[in-house]
Amino acid sequence: MTHPREAEHRPTHPAPTTPGARPTAGQPYDYHRRELVEPDWTRFPGWRHITREQWESAQWQRVNCVKNTKQLHAVLGDLVDDTFYADLTADQAELATMSMLIPPQMINTMVPTGPVTTDTLRADPIRRYMIPIASDRRTDWPSHPYASRDSLHEHDMWVAEGLTHRYPTKVLAELLSTCPQYCGHCTRMDLVGNSTPAVDKLKLTLKPVDRYDAHIAYLRAHPGVRDVVVSGGDVANVPWRNLENYLMRLLDIETIRDIRLATKALMGLPQHWLQPDVVEGLERVARTAARRGVNLAIHTHVNHAQSLTPLVARAAQTALDVGVRDVRNQGVLMRGVNATVTDLLDLCFALQGEAGILPYYFYMCDMIPNAEHWRVPVWHAQQLQHDLMGYLPGYATPRIVCDVPFVGKRWVHMLTEYDREHGISYWTKNYRTSIETDDDEVYDKRYAYYDPIDTLPDSGQRWWRKQASAMPA
Repeated sequence: MTHPREAEHRPTHPAPTTPGARPTAGQPYDYHRRELVEPDWTRFPGWRHITREQWESAQWQRVNCVKNTKQLHAVLGDLVDDTFYADLTADQAELATMSMLIPPQMINTMVPTGPVTTDTLRADPIRRYMIPIASDRRTDWPSHPYASRDSLHEHDMWVAEGLTHRYPTKVLAELLSTCPQYCGHCTRMDLVGNSTPAVDKLKLTLKPVDRYDAHIAYLRAHPGVRDVVVSGGDVANVPWRNLENYLMRLLDIETIRDIRLATKALMGLPQHWLQPDVVEGLERVARTAARRGVNLAIHTHVNHAQSLTPLVARAAQTALDVGVRDVRNQGVLMRGVNATVTDLLDLCFALQGEAGILPYYFYMCDMIPNAEHWRVPVWHAQQLQHDLMGYLPGYATPRIVCDVPFVGKRWVHMLTEYDREHGISYWTKNYRTSIETDDDEVYDKRYAYYDPIDTLPDSGQRWWRKQASAMPA
């Protein structure tokens, strides 16, 4: 029996106050199963006569990607007014770090129910990160003073062109610099996609065959690396024959034990992963991986439950059917998109229960230019992690992580010190990156990460205004 005095001092735990939490009878979140639905693309004027056969064709999807305001207008017509198109044009001309490239599949998940209007499109979570407009961006702090175009310093850690050795046993292999779709918050905005007025992109200079040869040579010479994330860009843009050849060469290296294919296209262009030649090739790779005891997984990038449709579920299940060990999701936490416990739980239940995709990580949005309207402070991420616990199966409960510059992924509760007034968290590391091989002091250093300044108290915002005024232009 609990002693009366003990009960008096036991802490109470009020219902979470995370924005968007739904008050229900006794529970902060009320689960209801929602089966996946493919929205009716013919509700858009530009696609009124598009057949299912066309819609499910990867070639049709790629050919009809939206690349500019004029093409978007051709799809949406007068459902939205000229103020929206002007807002988009202004963003592309001055602020956007990524050029427009959006498959019809992704546009079709915007405002999937109810009337498509200027207001509903402006408020839509998929639109907010795939088609950013000028009025979305903050005018007081559009960028953090310490934002940078390669915020994770991946390029600094290249050991060969496109091969980042950041963790002791893992590398990131960027095979190319293009994707089937460009996300506004892209952490690799310095390299991926076309240049924009705001960002002159870096370029890969080697021929693909030479780049791939350099990767394989490095991995053969470094048996301590056992895990390769094959990315870009997006591997869905690598011609399948070339990708399969690269993967088979990885599988020939005895020390490689994990291979992860990074592709947002599993969600953004599921038609690609359902093409017979891709499915058959993936099965060959999966069988070889299984025979050699290598874990082959696909990592995709879904940020909101609206993005999950039967086509996405079919693509994920097909990958599992041909022998891929797991399909996992790595989302990004963004204000206005999914930074509420309701949005995250809705997404996780749809991923795990309806699409066969394992919720894995949610990254805090990185400190790139013109991204402050998306980023959340560390304390908010910590609250979300707290509020997620207990609803999902343990194996399907995602970790919310902060990708700390020069450190790497850290669970949001792993910080060493946190100055909430100034929005500065401090983190430590337990390994060297490839640029610190001779630095024994890395284990004693504290590495800083910065909250969005607009989320700070007035005193913190005043302090940052002084700091920013003293920084070189």
